Formats: sequence, structure tokens, C-alpha cells
Amino acid sequence: MAIIEEVRSRTEEGGGRGRQASRSPMTNQTTVNQVAEGIANQKTVGRRFSLGLFPSLFLFHLLVILILIAFLAIRGFNAGVRRRKFDPLHWYPELLTSSACASAAALALLVATLRIPDKAPRIIFWLAPCLTVAAAVLLLSIDSPGGLAAGALTLVFAVIQSMYGCWVTPRRTHAAEILSAALRATAENTVLIGGYVVVAVLVGLIYSCLWTLGVGSAYAVGGRFAALFVFAFLFSLAWTMQVIKNVVLVAVARVAHLHFALGQRGFDAREAFAGACTVSAGSVCGGSCLVPVLGVVRGLARAMNLVAEDKDEFMFSCAHCYMGVADRLVRFGNRWGFVHVGAHGKGLVRASGDTWEMFDRLGLVRLVDTDLTASCCFLAGVSGGAVCALVGGSWALAVDKSLATSVSIYAFLIGYFMSRVAMAWPQACVTAYIVAYAENPQNPRFDSTIADRIRQLQPPREEV
Repeated sequence: MAIIEEVRSRTEEGGGRGRQASRSPMTNQTTVNQVAEGIANQKTVGRRFSLGLFPSLFLFHLLVILILIAFLAIRGFNAGVRRRKFDPLHWYPELLTSSACASAAALALLVATLRIPDKAPRIIFWLAPCLTVAAAVLLLSIDSPGGLAAGALTLVFAVIQSMYGCWVTPRRTHAAEILSAALRATAENTVLIGGYVVVAVLVGLIYSCLWTLGVGSAYAVGGRFAALFVFAFLFSLAWTMQVIKNVVLVAVARVAHLHFALGQRGFDAREAFAGACTVSAGSVCGGSCLVPVLGVVRGLARAMNLVAEDKDEFMFSCAHCYMGVADRLVRFGNRWGFVHVGAHGKGLVRASGDTWEMFDRLGLVRLVDTDLTASCCFLAGVSGGAVCALVGGSWALAVDKSLATSVSIYAFLIGYFMSRVAMAWPQACVTAYIVAYAENPQNPRFDSTIADRIRQLQPPREEV
């Protein structure tokens, strides 16, 4: 309708001209409809092109990575033997075992979250820093420059986790309540969704094994392009694992959203996962690159704004300006938009803008900013990565000290991403729960969990 009105206004602007005045109203209406239809078709074609571009790029990137792995593997084994600086038996068994351990740790974290959602946040916030300290001790015990640097950074990271855990202690109760309430949406589909999540973890495991082969071959070949190859493999690991995670996120969010918004129970999860892999593939592949970057930008802006509060006026102004930019950017891509991607088939940019506009209109921005679900999933990934680093790093330290640092770091990355894939299930449920509430706060299917939290976040009124 907006397009038709725009075209009609443009047509009527020249109504005083003799040639246009001689036309009949029927001819003018036909012209308006034809032009409007052409504009709508152009927008549809443009959207289809943009949604098909990212899946094509993702598949092309996978093809290039597989060819690169095969090329490096052929050269790597021979080069490794000639150089005698890289022993495949001291690299692949450790990382392949760490990949298998990552799958087990990811599923164990998921099962624990599903079985005891009221205790999961507290357990994760305690487990992550403890395992990170253990990984830091392992890296420091390697007694190499790289190991000491990595160990020191890991130890600082563990301290930051501990301080953050203490700071958000008052919010854990709400996190447990909303997690328990949100997971009820998939209670009737637990077996079917669980099967698809296991498949997603197995796909990640297969890719991790191939990825391990490629990184090891790049080390064996060496040369001036080795660092470039490793960087390409790291980018591929991050993008591929994010795509797998977001497929689970979009599919489960669709099931949960239908439960909360429409009261539809037992929606076929097979249709949801099929839609996430086909219709929503463009938003999933593109969002897997865009959303993490924008999330980091906004997280840094919030941290700067918190640090600069009640400080120097210039620093406060810079932080406030940066926060304003981040608030605008987050409308182009955020994890909340994945709910409308799965439920309504929207593109990610439009879905992100619509959901954030709802949050802003209803005053829910502070609610979503203080939600600990994303932090719990992140720390669950850190826990899984630390376990894999301990397994692979300890083995490498026992057989080849020179590779222990690299094995520990790569094992951590594999474990982190695998755990994030599994934890996409509870994150999708909470995300859909909050988005469905924003769509209709008066929905009788919601209890007082969010309403109580909103009242807690409201600043106390000053007594006169």
C-alpha cells in the first residue's frame, strides 16, 4: 500500500499537464498498479539475491577449505618427515581425542541444563573459572615463552570471570527462573530436538577432525604462508561452527515461539530444522558473521559506558557517543532477530530491527541487556573448551613439549565452539520467550517472571 500511494502521488503531481489530464482514471490506476508491482518485484528479487548470496559464499568457502586441506595434507606429511620438527603422531591423536571429548562435554552440559535448569546458571558460573584456572596452570607448566604468555592471559581471564560472576550474583535467580520457564516450550519435543542437536554436534565433530588435519598440515609445511593458512582455518572454524549453532537456534526458537505466542504444542521439529537449513539459510549464514561482531561492539560499548560512569566528563562523552553508535548498529543484527527469522521467515536485518524496536517501545532494552542467558552459554563454552585443553594439552606435554601450547589452544577452540552448538537449545528457548512476551505482554501463557524482573529493574522512587 505504501508503494502504491507513493507512485500515485508521483503520478498526480503532473496532473495539470494536458497529456496526463486526457487519460482516463482507469488508465491512471492501471499504470499505478503496474509501477507498484514492478517496484515490489524488484525488492523481492533483491531480497532473494541477498539471501542466496551468503549460502553460496559459505558453501564456496567450505569447498575452498576442503581443497586446501587436501593440498596441505599431501605436502604436509612429507614435509613434516623431512623437517623432523613436526611429528603427526604427537599432534593428531591429541586433537582428535580433544574433539571427541568436546562432543561429550557439550552434550553433558546440555543435559545438565535441561535436567536442572534452576541450578544450571550457578553451576556454570562456578565451573568456568575453576576449569580456566586449571588450563592456565597447564599452560604455565609448559615452561616456554608461548606457554607462559598464554598461561598468564588465561589466568587473567579466569580472574575476570570470577569478578563478573560475583558482580552478577543477584541476577542468577532471575536467570534460573526464566530458563526453567522457557525450556517448558520444548518439553514435548525433547527427544526429536535432542536427536537433531546430536546430529549438529556430530557434524561439528566431523568438521573439527578435518580442520585438525588442515591445521596440522599447515604446521608441517611451514614456510611464509603457514600463518596465512592458519588464519584462514581459524576463520573457517568460527564461521562454520556459528552456522551450525544458529541453525539449531533458529529451529528451536521457531518451536518455542509457536508455543508461547500461539499456544501450539508439539510442533514438528523436523519442519523447523528443514526451514532453518533452506528458507532461512541466507539469514543464518550472513548472521553468523554479522551478529557476533555487532555483539562484541555493543558489549564493549556497555563496558566502556559502565567504566566511564561518574568519571571524567570527556571520557563519559566518548563512551556515550560510542554507545549511541552501538545501539544503532545492533538494529541491523542481533540474536533476538533469529526468532523472527525462524517464526516469520523474515530476513535477519528486518527481523533484528523489528524485535529491537519492540524492546525499545516497551522499555525492555534494560531487561535484555541484563539477561544472563548469553553469558551462561558463553561460560558453558569456556568450560567445554577448558576441559578439551586439559585433555589435549596434558597429552601433548607428556609426549612433545614443543607442541603442547598449540595443541592446548586449538583444543580449547574446538571445545568452546562445540559446547556453544549444544547450548544453542536453551538459548533459543529463552530468546523466543522474551520476544514472544514483547509481542504480547498480556498473553495469559506467561507467568509473572518477566513482569517481576521489570519491576525490580525500575529505579526506586524518591520519597518527597
